[in-house]
Amino acid sequence: MKINVRSAAEADVSALLALYGELNPDDAPLPRASADAIWAAIARQEGRTVLVADVGGTVAGTADCIVMPNLTRGGRAILFVENVVVAGSFQRRGVGRQLMEAAVRLGESTGCYKVQLLAADDEYVHTFYEACGFHALAEGFRRYIPSSGGA
Repeated sequence: MKINVRSAAEADVSALLALYGELNPDDAPLPRASADAIWAAIARQEGRTVLVADVGGTVAGTADCIVMPNLTRGGRAILFVENVVVAGSFQRRGVGRQLMEAAVRLGESTGCYKVQLLAADDEYVHTFYEACGFHALAEGFRRYIPSSGGA
């Protein structure tokens, strides 16, 4: 199985929405007009790369990456990775590993000093990231902001 990791394009939005539906099955589907407007904003955002793993023309997985400029560490940036998901039918076939390797290469090519992500609190997820060379070195914190009813 050949896996081609590339930057997502507007034509991938439907596939991305399907993957995100697997990632967060309790979320209401995003209306297409909203998704298109959000994609346009993502595409304009400097330092933002949505990676997709393409297997024979099918988007099998994704990872959303953003380079954050930084005034510490000699001015070297940080690459944050979010919304990593591999379609259920493609899991355990190397897709996730290829996505994470591409994210690390993206960080290297943009002069980042680290790649950082938060992971779900599931042992299999932690095992996956550790197998990809990531280490649980800090405790993450989050505070969710309630929806105001709009997108």
